[in-house]
Amino acid sequence: MIAYSDSVQGITAGQLHGFFAGWRRPVSPETHLQILRNSNHVVLALDDETGNVVGFITAISDGILSAYIPLLEVLPAYQGWGIGQELVRRMLARLGGLYMIDLLCDPELQAFYTRLGMKPATGMMIRNPEPERGE
Repeated sequence: MIAYSDSVQGITAGQLHGFFAGWRRPVSPETHLQILRNSNHVVLALDDETGNVVGFITAISDGILSAYIPLLEVLPAYQGWGIGQELVRRMLARLGGLYMIDLLCDPELQAFYTRLGMKPATGMMIRNPEPERGE
């Protein structure tokens, strides 16, 4: 069974293994925990049996007008269970009163977000390979 939480209270780096797979320089569980703690909003999916985090979404916001969703990830073994959709739904509900909620994604992921009420847009970005690990 999957439980959802909007708090990182009591979460340890040991519960965050397996994320950022496929990244050229994966983020360590310790850095991942700091990312979660420093985000304005977070929703976690936890496996009731293991106690491990199996999915997460973060948002950075000014709390008045806008928010940006930089990260959504579900561990491969838990994909296809609807966890990603539930994480997005819960985050959008938390941010629902804001004027703008933005995220960047690859074109092949746009259909996923469109089903959840988001609209495609054009954006700009910089990706700095050196601090990719968040260190």
